[in-house]
Amino acid sequence: MTGIAKTFSENMPEIKMGIIAVSRDCFPMSLSESRRAAVVSAYKAKYGDIYESKVTVENEVDMTRALEDVKSAGCDALVVYLGNFGPETPETLLVKYFDGPCMVVAAAEEAGDKLLDDRGDAYCGMLNASYNLKLRNLKAYIPEYPVGDADDCADMIAEFHTIAKTVCAIRNLKIIGFGPRPQDFLACNAPIKQLYNIGVEIEENSELDLFEAFNKHAGDARIPSVVDDMAAELGAGNKKPEILSKLAQYELTLLDWIEGHKGSRKYVTIAGKCWPAFQTQFGFVPCFVNSRLAKRGIPVSCEVDIYGALSEYIGSVISNDVVTLLDINNSVPKDMYNNEIKGKFSYDYKLTDTFMGFHCGNTASSKLASCEMKYQKIMARTLPEEVTNGTLEGDIAAGQATVYRIQSTSDTKLRAYIAEGEILPVKTRSFGGIGIFAIPEMGRFYRHVLVEKNYPHHAAIAFGHWGKLMYEVFKMIGVEVDEIDYNRPAGVLYRTENPFA
Repeated sequence: MTGIAKTFSENMPEIKMGIIAVSRDCFPMSLSESRRAAVVSAYKAKYGDIYESKVTVENEVDMTRALEDVKSAGCDALVVYLGNFGPETPETLLVKYFDGPCMVVAAAEEAGDKLLDDRGDAYCGMLNASYNLKLRNLKAYIPEYPVGDADDCADMIAEFHTIAKTVCAIRNLKIIGFGPRPQDFLACNAPIKQLYNIGVEIEENSELDLFEAFNKHAGDARIPSVVDDMAAELGAGNKKPEILSKLAQYELTLLDWIEGHKGSRKYVTIAGKCWPAFQTQFGFVPCFVNSRLAKRGIPVSCEVDIYGALSEYIGSVISNDVVTLLDINNSVPKDMYNNEIKGKFSYDYKLTDTFMGFHCGNTASSKLASCEMKYQKIMARTLPEEVTNGTLEGDIAAGQATVYRIQSTSDTKLRAYIAEGEILPVKTRSFGGIGIFAIPEMGRFYRHVLVEKNYPHHAAIAFGHWGKLMYEVFKMIGVEVDEIDYNRPAGVLYRTENPFA
C-alpha cells in the first residue's frame, strides 16, 4: 500500500501542550508555582504528558523567556495559568506572541484557612485578562467556568487539548477537489475566501486530470492486495466482486494523488466528483472507496462539496473517529413513526423531530449495522446498472450523533450549525447508507436555521455528542457566536419564528 495515512491518526496532528504560570508582583510567586505544579500533576495522572515551564511570568522579560522555553520544548498549544491575580500585560502578550492556540484558566482558592496569606485573587485576575485580550483583538480559549482547583483545571485543559488539536489540524489542511460541482447543484457551491481566512489551502483539479491518473494505475501491482482487503471488509456483503479491482485502482489513484499533492501541508481531505459523467467514464461509482478513506481519517465529501469536506474533517479530528456526510433527505412516514417510534424511546420524539439521513453509500462499514456492496439505485434509473456499482448500502448503526456543518454564505460570511441527537434502532426499509435520526425540536431547527439561513442539504455526521467541543472550535477559527446555530428547545424562539405559531 502507498505510504499515506495507513492508520486513522496519521491524517491529524498529535500536539504537545505546554503550561506557563503567571504571577502579579505583589502576590507570592510561590503561590502560582505550587498551584501550577499541582495542575501538572493532576493532568499527567489523568490525561498524559504536558510540558511544565519553570519560568513564571511577572513581567515582559519573563514573558519572552517563558515563550522561548515552551518554543524550545516543541509545544504546539499553550495554557496560560493564573495561579494568582496575574500581570495583565505580560500574560496577554503570551497569547499574542505564542504561535499556536492558547487557553487562559485561573486557580480557585484552596481552603478557608488559607484566605489570609495565600489568597490568590485569580477569580478577579481572569476578568482583567479577558478585558486585555479583547483590547488587543486576541483569541484565547476560556472555558465555560474558567476557575478551578488542580483537578478541575486538568479537566479543562484536556478539553482544550482536543480544541487545540483541531485548530492546528485546520491550519495545516489542504482540501483537494476534483471537478466543478454538477449542473443544478449550486447548493454545494460556496466562496472559498473564508477557507483561506481560516488557514485552509485548496487545490482544485479537473476530473479529467483524475481520470488520466486513474488510467495510469491500470495494472498496478498493489491492486490484488487492495482487492483482498476490500473483500475481507465486505465479508458476506461482497455482492459485486467483479467491480473490486476497479475500485482498488481508484483507491490507489487517490492515495497516490494525496501523497504527491499535499505539498507544504501535513493533512488532506478530498471533495470528490461522482456524477454525471463519472459512472460512464470510470465504469463505477466511488462510494465504497470514499468510505474506506474516511476510515483512514481522510474524509471524502460527495459532489465536490468543499465545505462539506472541511466539516467532515473537523468532526473526525474532534471525535477521533470516522465521520460521514449525509443528505438531510426525507421525512419519516407517519405510519412508521406511529408504529415504531412514538412513545418507544426515553425522549418522547415528535414526528417532526425525526428525519432520514441518506447518501448513496459513502458511510464506512464500521458505522453501519450491516452492509452490502450494491449498485446505485437512483443513478441506475437512467444508466446501465453495471456502471453504477460501488455503493456500500446498509442502515446506519444506532447511537448518539452530532449533525453539523460549517459554511460560507454567498457574501462570504462564515457560519455553522450544531445539533445533537441520535440515530434510532429502527429499520429504514430503504436503500443507500441511511438512518433514522431524531433531534429534539428538529422541525423548528430545519425551518429557522437550515431553510432560513440557506444551508445546503449536506450535513456532516459525527458519531457521539461533540457539540460542546465543536462549538468552541468554531469560535476559535473565527465563526462569530451569533452565527453558530443549534436546535433551540421549545419556548426559546428563533429570530424568524412566528411567536403565534
